[in-house]
Amino acid sequence: MTAAENDIGKRLDVFVSERFSITRSFAQNLIDDGHVLVNLEVKSKNYRIRPGDCVEANIPEPTELSAEAEDIELDVVYEDEDIIVVNKPSGMVVHPAPGNETKTLVNALLYHCKGTLSGINGVIRPGIVHRIDKDTSGLLVVAKNDEAHVFLSSLLKEHGIKRVYHAIVTGHLKENEDTIDAPIARHPTNRKKMAVVAGGREAITHYKTIEEFSGFTYAKMELETGRTHQIRVHMSHIGHPIMGDTVYGGGKTPFEKAHKPLIDGQMLHAKELSFPHPRTKEIVRFECPLPENFEKILDILKETR
Repeated sequence: MTAAENDIGKRLDVFVSERFSITRSFAQNLIDDGHVLVNLEVKSKNYRIRPGDCVEANIPEPTELSAEAEDIELDVVYEDEDIIVVNKPSGMVVHPAPGNETKTLVNALLYHCKGTLSGINGVIRPGIVHRIDKDTSGLLVVAKNDEAHVFLSSLLKEHGIKRVYHAIVTGHLKENEDTIDAPIARHPTNRKKMAVVAGGREAITHYKTIEEFSGFTYAKMELETGRTHQIRVHMSHIGHPIMGDTVYGGGKTPFEKAHKPLIDGQMLHAKELSFPHPRTKEIVRFECPLPENFEKILDILKETR
């Protein structure tokens, strides 16, 4: 494919994304893996298109992922014919993806539920209504039939599912109780991260201090919206990254470095979950304890303040 006059000066990843109708991140991966040639030569993704450039892209056939049932222990908080509420451990991915095809929550659910999961999200995400990050622990509700899935998804869009997280953040919050209203979108330069970006999707987090320690604050956060990495991005944005969250500025303090073996991912736990039940429409509430390592970190902070 030969570059046109209006392509001159474009980054190679932008050109490939536009001309081959693929996402920019996919285009970058193709370039990084050597599947894109400019005048029969491999170039970097930030190469600028020049007059007469001939660009070839070898786009591999997509690989179909499938989720297999695996006998993995689940911490089931509640289960009936419509829903199952689980306490996901830190370190477990919610559903299969390239690089994480097995040992996910979905693999465990497929084994546990024996085929009784909603099929709305396909074979990779059966029953999954909402997600929490790999290194975040806590409560998730999963739909066991399509009717429950439609109802819960609608609730989620209308902010009808109450989700309360507990976290340890660096520093002391300026206000003991406040709301962060800051739009979130993909990070402009690091596509693996999210960021507060003007024009991004609305994102609202309410927080409240539970207890202060030397250099850290134990707080709870309630999501009004549910953007990817929302709490992590918002707390980093106001200068208080979550303990252990190296992606968004955590993990840098002497305390975090000294207690790194105890800090399992970011110290963020989805502790409370409540919503109208899909069948009865009565409010159901669930709560799960903090992980053991989280409790130990709190004990150490109490002893050293």
